[in-house]
Amino acid sequence: MSKPPSKPTDLAARTRLIYAGREPFEQHGFVNTPIYRGSTVLYQNADDLLHRRGRYSYGTKGTPTTEALERAWTEITGAAGTVLAPSGLAAVTLALMSCLKAGDHLLMTDSVYLPTRQFCNGMLKKFGVETTYYDPSIGAGIESLMRPNTAAVFTEAPGSQSLEMQDIPAIAEVAHRHGAVVLMDNTWATPLLFPPHERGVDIAIEAGTKYLSGGSDLLLGLVSANERCFKDLRAAYEAVASCPGPEDVFLGLRGLRTMALRLREHEKQALEMAHWLVDRPEVAEVRHPALPTYKGHEIWKRDFKGSSGLFSVILKPCSDKALAAMLDGLSLFGMGYSWGGFESLVIPFNCATYRTATQWAPGGHALRFHIGLEDVEDLKRDLDEGFKRLRETD
Repeated sequence: MSKPPSKPTDLAARTRLIYAGREPFEQHGFVNTPIYRGSTVLYQNADDLLHRRGRYSYGTKGTPTTEALERAWTEITGAAGTVLAPSGLAAVTLALMSCLKAGDHLLMTDSVYLPTRQFCNGMLKKFGVETTYYDPSIGAGIESLMRPNTAAVFTEAPGSQSLEMQDIPAIAEVAHRHGAVVLMDNTWATPLLFPPHERGVDIAIEAGTKYLSGGSDLLLGLVSANERCFKDLRAAYEAVASCPGPEDVFLGLRGLRTMALRLREHEKQALEMAHWLVDRPEVAEVRHPALPTYKGHEIWKRDFKGSSGLFSVILKPCSDKALAAMLDGLSLFGMGYSWGGFESLVIPFNCATYRTATQWAPGGHALRFHIGLEDVEDLKRDLDEGFKRLRETD
């Protein structure tokens, strides 16, 4: 079989998603890299075994399946390399462990995903790492929080649930001047809508559970790093062997091929729903970075290439009973702690109990919406009926 022609190097992101990490002619012409299940890798002779000659050495070190997704994600993010993890939280913890040690100081955004916060307050504290939480809107003002032992600054934009934006380039410039590593949870945007390493991020974290999967049937994490940090990241990965299952990696590869199309549809649907909610008499505020009226809109407009399907709203004051009546009767919006799949979701949330650097007092109940791929008119009708129940119960 003759060698296939090489692909151009200036392909658009949508095209690269189709071809990244795939080598059909290394797989007998089959389009998708198959699922390689295995731990043991055999060597042909003792000398090869002793000197570890060969592309693969053991299942935890990588397989053709895991390597395909790592290569693809590295190409899409523009990183030096990528490692995989069995969940988004596992990706976060792996990234933090790769750049922190006992005696180090970590700066963590106050709007971070709650399980990340719990890891910092629990495991990192136990192992001698001090965490200081900062206002996500601090920007270059983070200079005032830097210490001689500040080893890392963790960002998340927009913030988990509350959707605050962060000036990532400004934070990165200050952190790098002080020798600190910049990490970012980039799950909301994915590298298609926010290229983290182009914006100054050293280590970028993605919950592939969300938009990479798109099917609400997968747990997967990805961590990409630049040249400065990839060696330590890879060493941490091999030290803990926190490996995802081969079927999950295969599903991640399959979801990768259609992620751009699904993400744009989520964006379009969510924006329509956000604009509709702005005009609802029951709604006090819609927290969506792509809305011109939102506080962080200018940062989003400057640094991001689009928006996803996740946003939050603040309701005007109502009773708990009225809110429950609204939510319990919804037929299309499920209630569950995830997002990024094909189905629409809603959860109530309250950050007030765990914020330490900022105050969460929105003045009404807060709801986080993920807008799926249903017809938006059906979604509007479902919420309209829910708001009617809220009014009638309050």
